[in-house]
Amino acid sequence: MKKHEIIFWSLKVPLDFLTIFFSFFIAREIRLITDLLPNIHLPIQTIDILALFTFALLWSFLLVFMFATHSLYFIKITNSKIKEFLEIIRYSFYSFIFFSVIVYGTQWIIFDAEIPRLIILFTFIIATTLIILERIIINHFWYFLLKKWYIEKKKVLLITNQNEIKEILDDIKSSRIYKIIWYANSKTIALEKIKYIWGLENIQSLLEIKKCDEILYIDSDFTKKDLLKLWELSKIFWTRYRYITNSFDITKTNTTLSLINNIPVIEIKNTPLDNWWRIIKRIFDIFAWIVWVILLSPVMIITACIIKLDDPKAPIIYKNRRIWQNWKIFNMYKFRYMKWKYCIKDSYWIENSQDEALLFEQELIKKNSSRSGPLYKIKNDPRKTKIWTFIEEYSIDEIPQFFNIILWNMSLVWPRPHQPREVKQYSLEQRRLLTIKPWVTWMAQVNGRDTNDFIKEAKLDIFYIENWSLLIDIKIILKTFSIILKRK
Repeated sequence: MKKHEIIFWSLKVPLDFLTIFFSFFIAREIRLITDLLPNIHLPIQTIDILALFTFALLWSFLLVFMFATHSLYFIKITNSKIKEFLEIIRYSFYSFIFFSVIVYGTQWIIFDAEIPRLIILFTFIIATTLIILERIIINHFWYFLLKKWYIEKKKVLLITNQNEIKEILDDIKSSRIYKIIWYANSKTIALEKIKYIWGLENIQSLLEIKKCDEILYIDSDFTKKDLLKLWELSKIFWTRYRYITNSFDITKTNTTLSLINNIPVIEIKNTPLDNWWRIIKRIFDIFAWIVWVILLSPVMIITACIIKLDDPKAPIIYKNRRIWQNWKIFNMYKFRYMKWKYCIKDSYWIENSQDEALLFEQELIKKNSSRSGPLYKIKNDPRKTKIWTFIEEYSIDEIPQFFNIILWNMSLVWPRPHQPREVKQYSLEQRRLLTIKPWVTWMAQVNGRDTNDFIKEAKLDIFYIENWSLLIDIKIILKTFSIILKRK
């Protein structure tokens, strides 16, 4: 562990302690003014400063202890920040429950004063919010220092005999905390500008003088004996040793142990999303639908008025045929962002051979498409006006798909549905995208968006299917907002 990691680790402890401590006094001042309960006016309740000081100390120690025992002070700069924030909320809530039980369970036995319940509730809300804000500030400051090289990145030694690993190299180089300094193998290979280090003796010297923080094994021509020695060296010189599994292992993490009669076997599940998880996901979709329809109602009304004023005779909502689970066809709803004469009308019972809009689009795809494979993206599309370009630019056209959610032919997060003529070009492997319902936002949307070719987009979606979790859904939803607003 580097010194700057220890510094940032140790900094969080007193900051959390002070945050929860002073949140008590902020909560007390708020309670003197209001109960924050609409249409309810409870009598003003407070507590003197000295008694509050005792309660504040108790909860501060309790919260820091709970965070420490549940790894919230470990160095996790590469881990999911959303997961970290959810863990903070979770264990802050647990500390809130324990504190309340201790205080009210031992009232007039240990404590001579009573603390108002609303002050405890306000403290929990304020402290949790401030701790998450504190983490965001610390993380951004940390990343800034790493980016500017004010503090040193982690130096990585690659063990590889492959030179076709551009994606891995690019991913490591784009990280905020890692730098590849050497690669090792029994013989040299053409590996960009990375220096080659030969032999276990030289690797040992590198580890001895602390010029390597981590060893990352991909593949090599070393013998098993040499690899075992390398692993032993990493333990002797306290260097982290990790490896990348083969492409089959790396995406097949959704395994379970089961039995065939009395024989234990490992099963690779098609997706973790089955049984109760499907029900939970559906409830999540319905809840999200209610919330977002209420919040986005003003945007929908304004957009509908703009579209209708611009083209009064044409429909506001555009229906487009898409393929969903098990090759079924459904109509996906969108705000119309093109002139009606340019809209493909397969959902309006106009055959392809009679649809001039389809023929015109096919010409544009041949001339101006920026993507290859089944999917297309037309650059400088002449069918859009400035208003409709804005509607599509900020994904406002996608809002009516929330009604597809309530009709249950789409979900909030899933693989994206494609048009029948696009699906015809799928490879056999890519047909896995049709094994579950389609979605409004998706994994490729927040990992490259339109810059992905279809092969990469399909791989991301298949990875999502095989490794689904509710946390992944939440992360994709939150990242979608950032992508839309920043247009990244």
